[in-house]
Amino acid sequence: MSFTAHMIASIKHNKRERVSAFKKMKDFKEGKNIEVYFDKKVSKYQLKKIRDKIQQENKYRLKKNIIIFTIAMLILIYAIGFVKF
Repeated sequence: MSFTAHMIASIKHNKRERVSAFKKMKDFKEGKNIEVYFDKKVSKYQLKKIRDKIQQENKYRLKKNIIIFTIAMLILIYAIGFVKF
C-alpha cells in the first residue's frame, strides 16, 4: 500500500458527524444540568477541626512566603547597592 492509500483510509475512518459550536452553545443549560450530591455526613466538630487545620497551614505558608520574599529583597538590595559591575 502506498502513502496515498493510507491517507485515504485514514480520512474514511475519521469521518463522523461534527457538532457545531453554535449548536453546543444553544443546547448548554447553565446550572440546571449540574447536581452535586454528597452521601457522607460530617459533624460540626469535624468541620471545625478541618477548618482550623487549613487555616493553620495557610498561616504557615504565608509566613514562609514572607520570609522568602524578604530574603530575596535583601539580596537584591545588597546586589544593587554594594556590588560593583
